[in-house]
Amino acid sequence: MRENGSEGLGDWMESILPERHIFIRTGGETKGYVISPGKQFFLIFVASALATWLAISTGISLFFAAAHGSGAENQMRMMKAQSERWIADRQARLDMATHHATANSGSLEDLATTVENRHAGLVNLLKDFKGVPGASVALAPAQVDDSLPPMERIYAIRAEQERMVSQAETFAKTRAERLRLAFRIAGLNPAIFAGGQGGPLAGKDAKTLAAVLNVDEDFARRVSNAANDLSDMRGLQNSSDRLPFGRPTLGTRETSGFGVRFDPFNHAPRFHAGQDFSGAYLTPIYSTAPGVVSFVGVRTGYGNCVEIDHGNGFKTRYAHLANFTVKTGQRIAVDQRVGSMGSTGRSTGVHLHYEVWLNGRPQNPARFLKAGDYVQQN
Repeated sequence: MRENGSEGLGDWMESILPERHIFIRTGGETKGYVISPGKQFFLIFVASALATWLAISTGISLFFAAAHGSGAENQMRMMKAQSERWIADRQARLDMATHHATANSGSLEDLATTVENRHAGLVNLLKDFKGVPGASVALAPAQVDDSLPPMERIYAIRAEQERMVSQAETFAKTRAERLRLAFRIAGLNPAIFAGGQGGPLAGKDAKTLAAVLNVDEDFARRVSNAANDLSDMRGLQNSSDRLPFGRPTLGTRETSGFGVRFDPFNHAPRFHAGQDFSGAYLTPIYSTAPGVVSFVGVRTGYGNCVEIDHGNGFKTRYAHLANFTVKTGQRIAVDQRVGSMGSTGRSTGVHLHYEVWLNGRPQNPARFLKAGDYVQQN
């Protein structure tokens, strides 16, 4: 029965795929090929499998291409949504800032009034800086664009006011700190010399000043800080102008300093109460601060000397002079000539012996000289 089935399949294949003959002529010679039904079936099977594979491959490629296109669209949608969220967030912040500004400042007229009041307070503060070296340059206002809309222009002016008061704070604080340091270099307590120079804005707490200027308390606090630092700076500057911060002679060389040294005559240790300057005979000697001449004459060991009372317990002495150019009781200014360099008294050569006294105690003149040089840098 199996044989009958095989014969039936063979007959069916022969009826569908009859045996075919192919003749190929090459160079006068003819060759014949027989393609049986089995070979035809095999070729058809291979061709079908190849077509199926191509179809499947094409389908997969199209699927992934479609999937990729869908991903790009999704990414575009996500980017668009993110951009919309960013814009919404910025708009919300802008609305909040506008609301906050409106709540704090009220209407345009209220805001303008606030700016005017701040301006008046700032003008009063800057008046206190008049005459301070470098203040006019450091505190010069910037130009505000006149083409801005009214609201934007008011805000621009307000920002400029903030910058100006910040500059004033920094300028006054920096100069005051430099002067405080100069006093510390001289061995003095700057707090003792800083007071008594307050202006109309100094010494007031922020709340009181805010009421006086009719401005917000934060702005008043900054104005007060700048005014207080400026007051200290003026007090320190005025005090430094009355202290022996000058140099008693110019173009000379500093030699023996303050403290214990070997005496040039007996070579034994001995306290040296001043600072020596070596120079040419008759080199001019100057007062290191304003004051009143309290002594002109000869003192044992010092030779010809001049003593000046500068007030507040300060006194200076200029010894071994060749001659005098002042007299007792005379009021003199800083850098005024008091005599000439010589070698009188207990001296081994032409030089100036310079002393600084405070409340009856000798001070190291080198510290005052260094402090004076530092003050001159301001």
